[in-house]
Amino acid sequence: MTSVAAYELAQVNIGRLKAPLDSPQLKDFVDNLDPVNADADAADGFVWRLQSEGGDATDIAVFGDEWLIINMSVWRDTNALTAFMYQGRHREMLARRREFFERVQEAMTALWWVPAGHRPTVAEAEDRVLHLRTNGPTPYAFTLRTSFPPGTEEPVAGEVPEDLGCPV
Repeated sequence: MTSVAAYELAQVNIGRLKAPLDSPQLKDFVDNLDPVNADADAADGFVWRLQSEGGDATDIAVFGDEWLIINMSVWRDTNALTAFMYQGRHREMLARRREFFERVQEAMTALWWVPAGHRPTVAEAEDRVLHLRTNGPTPYAFTLRTSFPPGTEEPVAGEVPEDLGCPV
């Protein structure tokens, strides 16, 4: 069995905007970026998040599509990520995501284990999302609903609130 401390959990979620970031429709989303990111930075188990010089990742290209924005971070484990996602300001914004983002049928979120200290690239994240879309949850790319502990091939069912969870 692989040592859990040797690995950290990378996550990416990609959203297709309903309007430009500077539009009135996305004002609440944009106004909450800094507070939600600060909550993440202070959360137990948080390790790292992708950001540009502006302090967030809204101007980092993903899949060559200007309507897509990326959020990518690294966490101690799935429990730490889940604890952050489903509480406080993040939960409030997650519940409102349909106001800001298009509903997309394909997987836009993926999780995977990285060696402790590794910081994933956007290209890695794109590859993991595409793998998940093609193959479903595997140790290479998985979801909170169906995750894989580091170094195992056996999936573990996760608890995700029905009203907020990823459909995958």
